[in-house]
Amino acid sequence: MTRRLVAGLVAVLLLAGCGVPADRQPRAVQPPFGPPAAPAASSAPGRVEQAFCLVRSGQLVRTVRQVDAADGVDGHLRRLLAGPTRAERAVGLSTALPGAVHVLGARLVDGRAQVEVEPPGEESGRSDEVLAYGQIVCTLDSRPDVAGVSFLLRGRPLEVPRADGSLSTGPLTAADYPALTGPD
Repeated sequence: MTRRLVAGLVAVLLLAGCGVPADRQPRAVQPPFGPPAAPAASSAPGRVEQAFCLVRSGQLVRTVRQVDAADGVDGHLRRLLAGPTRAERAVGLSTALPGAVHVLGARLVDGRAQVEVEPPGEESGRSDEVLAYGQIVCTLDSRPDVAGVSFLLRGRPLEVPRADGSLSTGPLTAADYPALTGPD
């Protein structure tokens, strides 16, 4: 009987020591020590990597930039629209976007990037629309939160050229531009 009594008391004490005591009032919780986890791997402290597709010799070329903060879809697209950096231009990278596609903005809807565009003016004289749309698609498709890219004109789906010359309302991915993809 003594063994059972001792075993029962030990069990009660162990169970009483488990769990969280109930407080009458909320109490402050201290955050864990240290900085928050970084959103992406980076070779420079405090910076993250974002992929961009630029153009070299009529081909799409993927490049990675170190940026201060990971942007949403619209911010990422704005960085692409700003054109190549000085270092990227020095290695022969350019853009087909100015004059070919006039982008108003982008948003993420159910995992798809929706890019609102305006038609280019008749005076643009650009013939590299395929590269321009490919740049946008390949750049945004590089994001883990994007599963395809669609284009809108005045809120309606817009057919845009794929690498093979066919038109599509999307969603498009980098796989729609394989013939234009050059070496990194």
